[in-house]
Amino acid sequence: KTVLVLMSAGPLAVTWAQDHLPAILSAWYPGETGGTAIARALFGLDNPGGHLPYTVYAGLDNVPPQNDYAVNDGFTYQYFRGLPLYPFGFGLSYTRFAYSHLQITPAASAVDGEMDVSFELQNTGQRAGADVAQLYTHMEKSRAYQPIRSLRAFQRVELQPGETKTVHLHIPIQQLAWYDTGRHAFVVEPEVYDLQVGSSSDDIRLRGKITVGSMSALHHER
Repeated sequence: KTVLVLMSAGPLAVTWAQDHLPAILSAWYPGETGGTAIARALFGLDNPGGHLPYTVYAGLDNVPPQNDYAVNDGFTYQYFRGLPLYPFGFGLSYTRFAYSHLQITPAASAVDGEMDVSFELQNTGQRAGADVAQLYTHMEKSRAYQPIRSLRAFQRVELQPGETKTVHLHIPIQQLAWYDTGRHAFVVEPEVYDLQVGSSSDDIRLRGKITVGSMSALHHER
């Protein structure tokens, strides 16, 4: 059995390796003690828990030209509708994790408010390990073209076998803003937002919603 160890600062073409090898370990640039760190991971002494900060595409047809900086043309995890080789936020370990009991507080908020997203994360395997829980949002309707999803928060959680922790992600509503080129300013649209929690951008385990209203409207309701 052969394991491919990658040492690079960015995505590489590894489609053949994905189809023919049982495992791939991304070591980035591990430094002078990298050999020891890689060996410990390969022999199971340490449990890898890293997640990708980029998308690994399945082919060159999915990669934008070097002079095209408009990601909304269908590039990066925010706009790409194809099937990537490895999605943004992807990462495996020697154990498995289960997500449950999503709670969003409050269910509705003014644009100057805040929200707390909580859920339970459990290590369902036999090894101690860490997962990187990720929170994405998507605006249901907008006057502008919006991303499929946008990463808003993440948290690395260490868990013993069978252990469960409640994870809290505290998000100011202003963090949902997008840049309006007409107004030349960041704005938060009063709208319904889908909230997605998972282990990667393509591995969503929990879903919920929050309604964002204008300050005057929500203050009047109260």
